[in-house]
Amino acid sequence: MIYPGLDTRLRGLLEAMDSDVALALSDLGVRDYRTRYSAVVRYVDEHGPSTIRKLADRLRVTHSAASQTIAEMERRGWVELRAGDDARQRLVRLTPKARRLLPAINAEWDATEGAAAALDAELPHSLSALIDDLAAALERRRFRDRIADAAAELPASEERSVLMGTG
Repeated sequence: MIYPGLDTRLRGLLEAMDSDVALALSDLGVRDYRTRYSAVVRYVDEHGPSTIRKLADRLRVTHSAASQTIAEMERRGWVELRAGDDARQRLVRLTPKARRLLPAINAEWDATEGAAAALDAELPHSLSALIDDLAAALERRRFRDRIADAAAELPASEERSVLMGTG
């Protein structure tokens, strides 16, 4: 029997939570919106127009991930990109649509934070602390390196050789 791995289980939980947040946003009249937009919207609202690189750094995501999210947000009318002081630099700005729906987005964010705190209190271990600990552990040592170590412990096989890069 094949059991779902850690990644599959985590992804399933995240998708379920994300879906419920999207439903809450829809209930507030925020449509055609992905929950991952909220961090961008809130950051730009609080700090003003920002470069994609700065957003990626502040939100702790890759430049590529931030760029893809911003491009999608621009297509859907949530942000606009304008030239910055340096002609090569483009600044992310909120559109009137985003500004109009900001109260609902902030209300959902605050309610979600409250729900997360209540969930943390219900669990035998703080999910927030566990996520922070997991991130710190993976910063100290990448998961890829951990996979290589685990592969080295496997009995000799063709699959192990391929995984270790020796086959």
